[in-house]
Amino acid sequence: MSTRDYTKLPYMVGGLLYSPATSRGLAQKIADGRFRCLTSMAFCLEDSIRDEALEAAEAELCNTLEEIRSRQIPIEKMPLIFIRIRTPGHMRHIHELVKEHYDHVTGYILPKFDLSNGFEYKRLAEEINQDREQPVFVMPILESKAIADIEGRTKTLLEIKKLLDSMKDYVLNVRVGGNDFSNLYGLRRSAEQNIYQIGVIRDILVDIINVFAADYVVSGPVWEYFGTDESAAWAKGLRAELALDRLNGFTGKTAIHPSQLPLIYESMQVSRSDYEDALSILGWTSESLGVKKSADGSRMNEVKCHTKWASRIATLGQIYGIREERV
Repeated sequence: MSTRDYTKLPYMVGGLLYSPATSRGLAQKIADGRFRCLTSMAFCLEDSIRDEALEAAEAELCNTLEEIRSRQIPIEKMPLIFIRIRTPGHMRHIHELVKEHYDHVTGYILPKFDLSNGFEYKRLAEEINQDREQPVFVMPILESKAIADIEGRTKTLLEIKKLLDSMKDYVLNVRVGGNDFSNLYGLRRSAEQNIYQIGVIRDILVDIINVFAADYVVSGPVWEYFGTDESAAWAKGLRAELALDRLNGFTGKTAIHPSQLPLIYESMQVSRSDYEDALSILGWTSESLGVKKSADGSRMNEVKCHTKWASRIATLGQIYGIREERV
């Protein structure tokens, strides 16, 4: 990971593919390019692993990381690698197991992150990164009842934001747990629906974007449907939700099956007109005018209002490429 551009790294997470840490042969699959459009991968030791299988999962994780190292996989084939742990104490334990592999591990995913555990996670992140030139990042997941609770949500989110700001050098993404929030209310969307149609969940997600998206890349909630036919309902639903993710300020998405990755990758690409306008705004030369027509003459670009948007679009275009306009 030493040659990665850290300024672009938050956007390079893209579609984060989850895999139980018990899975075997992952190093081989990564080396062979078996996962199309793979940008990042999470080896999960939390919800996907039964308590009685945890020790075996940890051993298999170490085997996978050792195999990745021994294969010397070229950086262009290597996704960003994350480990989803259970608690701060578990993170400390896993750190001791895998610290020799940090050249290949980008960081940790911190489930159910809130004020009950966040300060301990901060201490651990600072401790792990002490005297390190190459950071070990964290990605907190906002998914607990303390965050969903309407009575204290705003105060809780603002306090979490203050906490993350105090450790910002190590925070790569902020992630959200759509299924965890839905579970609190016994709700579930179908493949023909999207999470923004569940009003109580939409309100939580919008509040998270309101507090965090100005300063952090915030990733969209998992889509739980998958298959092999990209014209089927699961794919149409995923594309529809990805469009709403982008519109609402989310960047990237958690994936629970490799078939979802190409669709997420496609959604990270930017249109030709957006990319050209972004470059025009970032390269603004007029000393007197702050507004001009877009490259195709269809809309207004205003340098004061659109610079942050332009920077994001340019970065995504450089990483994921340009999508030609559909006629």
